[in-house]
This record gives sequence, C-alpha cells and structure tokens, in this order.
Amino acid sequence: MRLHVQRLSLLFVCFLLAGSPLRAQNGPGAERREADAAKNGAAPSYVIQPNDILEIYVWKETDLTRKVVVRPDGRISFPLVQDTQAAGLTPGDIKEQIERELKNYIDVPNVTVIVEAIRSYQIFVTGKVAKAGAITVEKPLTVLQALSLAGGFLEFANPAEMVIIRNTPTGNVLFKFNYNEVVKGRNFDQNIVLKSGDVVVVP
Repeated sequence: MRLHVQRLSLLFVCFLLAGSPLRAQNGPGAERREADAAKNGAAPSYVIQPNDILEIYVWKETDLTRKVVVRPDGRISFPLVQDTQAAGLTPGDIKEQIERELKNYIDVPNVTVIVEAIRSYQIFVTGKVAKAGAITVEKPLTVLQALSLAGGFLEFANPAEMVIIRNTPTGNVLFKFNYNEVVKGRNFDQNIVLKSGDVVVVP
C-alpha cells in the first residue's frame, strides 16, 4: 500500500511540472556532460539565467568594461555588440561570442566574463523532509547540499528511492538518487549539481 501511494505521489509531481513524458537520466547533451564532470570530480560550468548580473572586462578598453543584467528575454546589451544572447550559455561561451563580435572593431580583443551575482537560482525539495519547499541561493547546489538545507529526512522516508525531476525544452528528465549508496561512497555520480527549477522528490 505504501509503495502504491509513493508511486502516485511521484506521478502527481510529474504531472504538475509539465505534460510531457519523462526521459531517462543518461540522455544526450548537458545531462551526460554533467555526469561525466561528476565522475572526473569537476563541477559543470554554470549556465547563465535571466536576472543574473555579469561583469564583463575588455582588456585595455575601460570604456567597454561594465556590469550588465541578463534581461527576462535572456539577452544582454553591450557596446558595439548590441543585443546578444546570454541565458543558457556559460561565461566561456559569452566570452567567445563577444570577442568574435569585437574583432570588427578591435584587433585582438581579450574579454573576461564574471558572474557577479546569481539571482535566478531556485530549486525545490518535496516529500518527506523537515522543510519542504523552494530553496533560493546564489550558488548551484548538489543533491546532498539541497537535502541538508531542507533539514534532512522525516520518519518513514525512503531515501533509497529519491528522484530529481528536471524540466527541459524537450520534456522532463528523471534522475534517480539512492542516498544510502551515495553516503557510503558508491555511485557518487548520482550527486549531481542541480539546475534552477529542479525538483528533488523524497518519497
């Protein structure tokens, strides 16, 4: 009976997030790169989101160096470059993009992009945890860090059957997370870095 209720709860959360089917954890693209980065002990590069504040330095060009806010449409305004896409890209991607555009005006542009403030990062922890709800922080969290901020498990929680649900443009992605394995040092690549909007479900 308890297992049946847990399954119904998970299906309900999936329905709320989107009406699209779930894809497997090891899908192509960013999800696979995240898993590879975790195996190599490196966190994936931060992906910029709307409302983030970027500081952009152009070496020896003080008139171009400035802070910009990523607009709700995901773009930024920058001298000479005008509007350019920022949301969904890493700081390294934006650096290359701006340098490419500035080559029309500067011989060898050298650009540095720094994320000064993350104002868009929010994840959710639901289910049998002490403090279920939204968590808003400046830096991306791993699953273990999110659980810690949520106050840990309640009695009768099943940490071995946790899932992370991620909404993507092509549908929902389901990541399995076995807390018991991770804390014992097994399959540690399950402890992924959460993206803004991810939902951690503790049955």
